[in-house]
Amino acid sequence: MEVGLILGTGNAKYRVDIEMIKAAESMGFHSVWTSEAWGADAITPAAWILGQTTKIKVGTGICQMQARSPALMATTSMTLQAMSGGRFILGLGPSGPQVIEGWHGRPYGKPLELTEEYVSIVKKVVARKEPLTHEGTHYQIPYMGEGATGMGKPLKTVLHPEHDLKVYSASVSPGGIRNAAKVCDGVIPVYMDPSNYESIGVYIDQGFEQADGNKSLDDFDVCPFVTMSVHDDIEKARVPVKENMGFYIGGMGSKKKNYYKEYATRLGYGEQAQAIQDAFFGGRKAEAFAMVPDELVDKVALVGPAGHIREQLSVWKDAGRKRQVNAMLCRAGSIEAMEILAKELL
Repeated sequence: MEVGLILGTGNAKYRVDIEMIKAAESMGFHSVWTSEAWGADAITPAAWILGQTTKIKVGTGICQMQARSPALMATTSMTLQAMSGGRFILGLGPSGPQVIEGWHGRPYGKPLELTEEYVSIVKKVVARKEPLTHEGTHYQIPYMGEGATGMGKPLKTVLHPEHDLKVYSASVSPGGIRNAAKVCDGVIPVYMDPSNYESIGVYIDQGFEQADGNKSLDDFDVCPFVTMSVHDDIEKARVPVKENMGFYIGGMGSKKKNYYKEYATRLGYGEQAQAIQDAFFGGRKAEAFAMVPDELVDKVALVGPAGHIREQLSVWKDAGRKRQVNAMLCRAGSIEAMEILAKELL
């Protein structure tokens, strides 16, 4: 099983700790991952990191699809691949209506159809077998709708790709995971309990079946986000994980539709997830964060003293041996944490 390093979206001032990334590269880490919300973008730091490293792969976790046309995303990916010797991984996601409609001013649409169309177009561009055409709900290429000149024609990229491009989808809903298994090369399920693979595995298998049964875990990557918090006091170690999970379960979405709340429910914590959301929307955020169960944190994250984390890693190692997890994408936060991962897994 491989190990990746997650950077996060950044705050008011964006910076990349290139020394930590170079340390990860020297330790044998597989990849480093950028992301975007409504601040720094994911592509600029990815290019910057690729330009200052030689071996480690760089992925986006994730790029918001509606923010870029699929053809632009394809050519951006091919350019990064060409300039880095094939070290770029494209991670995509539909984000949510709050961001897409509230920030980008684009219709959220139907995320599953959007993902399938978007990935199809990206892969057609990279394959370069024929001029690009597409007729779908979200994209029409060439465009012939309202305002069109009628002069658009199918084009084939003039850039000849020398490297394959892996495309991952960040998904937590059953339909999203199923769709990722059908059309993508991997899935980023955000949280994952490695002892309960079936909570996502059943949908991965369904996606393989929809792909005409010619896919399996041998050629599909499962790469969950795993937060790591090293501290001699396990209660204090859980705090940043609870704050993150409480924010997503409680407030990432509307009260009617929150994929993270639904995911926590599928993991067996439905009653607690509802209480977290009620507290969050009631303005009691600290209370919502505190409600995240210790047991859930310990299942999906690596927290506590170094020795305890090494014990937790045994479950992840077992999932790796079964090929149920290809890479742990870790929010490590410190060199000490990275050294534990390197020693135990690499």
